[in-house]
Amino acid sequence: MADDPDHPAQDRRPLHRPRRLLQAFSSPDSYGLVLLLIVVTYALSASITASWAVSLVLFVQIATIWVTLQAAQARRRLRQVTTAILVVSAAVGVLNLLLSRGPAGDGVMAVVSGLLYVAAPGVIVRHLVLRRTVDTQTVLGAIAAYLMVGMAFAFAYRALGVLQAGSFFGSQGEGRFSQDLFFSFTTLTTTGYGNLVPAANPGQTFAVLEMLIGQLFLVTAVAKVVSTWRPGQGRGHPPTETNSD
Repeated sequence: MADDPDHPAQDRRPLHRPRRLLQAFSSPDSYGLVLLLIVVTYALSASITASWAVSLVLFVQIATIWVTLQAAQARRRLRQVTTAILVVSAAVGVLNLLLSRGPAGDGVMAVVSGLLYVAAPGVIVRHLVLRRTVDTQTVLGAIAAYLMVGMAFAFAYRALGVLQAGSFFGSQGEGRFSQDLFFSFTTLTTTGYGNLVPAANPGQTFAVLEMLIGQLFLVTAVAKVVSTWRPGQGRGHPPTETNSD
């Protein structure tokens, strides 16, 4: 009889796992939602080539940065400054929809999009370093920061391809944004297929920098997080940082 109450509790435990997973990818305070928005940004950028798609991608990025600040529990002053930047970025996106676009407009949009993804990995890494436990959110945050680096370099290559004199990929032309994404992530992971290569500087310098960042990030931050991660660690105990506000 004493053991009977324990059986329902044990039976209910597996049912909580899908619920926790769903919460991790839907809560505005979760790095799971940040990771999901990054994947959406990549999918939209690689598949939609219409002129309005650039603004749509920018709006998704704005949502991504906002959720990142929530998940990273950024300081109030940083949130205020970033909110102002996001408002300006949204205005740029609206103007891009209303006005006729040319190469200069595409370059400006790429620069704005890239800058949005430059600061976010630093905010995530700072928060992960200050966390007392290595749990699922820590792992998702490290992956999100890594992917943001690849997205930031992809937008940098897009801006260079549009704004610089000459073709970014030489005989391959300035490239489509799907090619910039492909080149960025194969460079970040040092896969190096070699079918797309920057023809000159500063593209070549950017590519070397991305290789170094990608390898250092993998062998230090991500490897450390994954090696110390214990599934279920910190379960049921919300981060202490959330209680400080």
